Amino acid sequence: MDVLFAVLIGAIAGWLAGIIMKSKSGGVLMNIILGVVGGFVGNWLFGVLGFAKNGSFLGSIITATIGAIVLIAIGKYLGAKKK
Repeated sequence: MDVLFAVLIGAIAGWLAGIIMKSKSGGVLMNIILGVVGGFVGNWLFGVLGFAKNGSFLGSIITATIGAIVLIAIGKYLGAKKK
């Protein structure tokens, strides 16, 4: 059940991050992957910054979305450096 929850959160977070960052990430599967990895990044980032982690559904979406936004921003930065 935890895997299904992570995929659901990842899909929502990746979709939101794609809209916020105006990213063309490559479809639903990429959004899910981006959101799931973004969840790990967001949890790590919030831990480093000392923010309390909220275990709610909405808190998880917000955390994963922020992490996915960070990943998209890094990807855009690295993509711009190559040119």
